[in-house]
Amino acid sequence: MIELDINGVEPELVVDEKCRTGEGPVWHPDEGVLYWLDIPEGKIYRLDPRSGEYEVVYHDRPVGGMTIQRDGSLLLFMDKGTVAILGKDRRLEYVLESLDGELDSRFNDVIADPAGRVFCGTMSTKDHPGNLYRLDPDGSIRVVVEGTKTANGMGFTGDRKTMYFADSGEKEVYKFDYDEQTGEISNKSIFLHTPPKEDGFSDGMTIDSEDYMWSARWDGWILTRLAPDGSEDARITFPAKKISCVTFGGEDYTDIYVTSAGGHDRKENGPSAGSLFRLNLGITGRPEYRSNIG
Repeated sequence: MIELDINGVEPELVVDEKCRTGEGPVWHPDEGVLYWLDIPEGKIYRLDPRSGEYEVVYHDRPVGGMTIQRDGSLLLFMDKGTVAILGKDRRLEYVLESLDGELDSRFNDVIADPAGRVFCGTMSTKDHPGNLYRLDPDGSIRVVVEGTKTANGMGFTGDRKTMYFADSGEKEVYKFDYDEQTGEISNKSIFLHTPPKEDGFSDGMTIDSEDYMWSARWDGWILTRLAPDGSEDARITFPAKKISCVTFGGEDYTDIYVTSAGGHDRKENGPSAGSLFRLNLGITGRPEYRSNIG
C-alpha cells in the first residue's frame, strides 16, 4: 500500500468555471480528454489537458450522468428518464425516450459494469422517491434498489465481486455483493455512515487500484480516501464547499480530477465553487468500464 503524505497538498485549479452543479467527470482514454457536466445548465464540457483548452460540446436538456460507450461515443442519462447516445457528430440517438414514473425527475450518477450494463440512479421528488436502475445492453431497464432518496456515486472492487452505492439523502454508502455474469446485486449492508455534519455527506466516488474509495463530500469542503474497512486514510481540503465527484485520468491514471458545485453563489460556497480541480498524489486509478447499450 502507498502511504500518502498530503501535508501541504493543494488542489490545482484547472478550469475556473462557475458551474451550478459541476458533476460526472469521465476520462476518455481514446481522446485523451476529460468530459464533465453542469447538470442544471444542461452543459457538457471537454478539457484537453495537453493544451489546457476546454469547450462546451453540448448545451441542451439536463444530463445527470454519462458513460463512454465501447465505440467511444457518450451515453447520456438525462431528465424524464431519457437515455441517448451523443455521437461524434454531436447528434443524439435516443435509447429511451422517457421512463414511466420519472417524468418529473432526472437521472443522477451512473456507472457502467464490466459487461457493459449501466447502473443508473434517479433523483427523488416531492411526490415520490428515486430508484437505482440497471440498463442492460438490449435496452431493457429494471429497478434494482427501490425507494432511494438521492442516488449518487458507485464503484466496483478490483475483483469485480463488490459494488458500492451512495445514497446521499440517507447519508449512507452501501455495499453489495455483485455477480458479473448476471449483473445482480445482493446482500446490501452499510459500508459507511457519513460522519458529522461538518464533513458533509458522500456524493460521487471512485475506487483506486488498491481498492480504496475516494469519496467527494458535498457541503464538506473535502475529498476523502477510505480504506476497504471504511476507515479514513486521508482527506484533502478544497476552496469549494460542495465537492461533488471524482475520477482518475491521464495516460497512467494518476491524475485525480475533482468537480465542485455552487458556482452561482461563491460567497456561500467558496471562492472556487463550481470549478474543476486536479491532484497527482502518486496513487493510480483504474479505467472505468464502458457501456454497451443500444
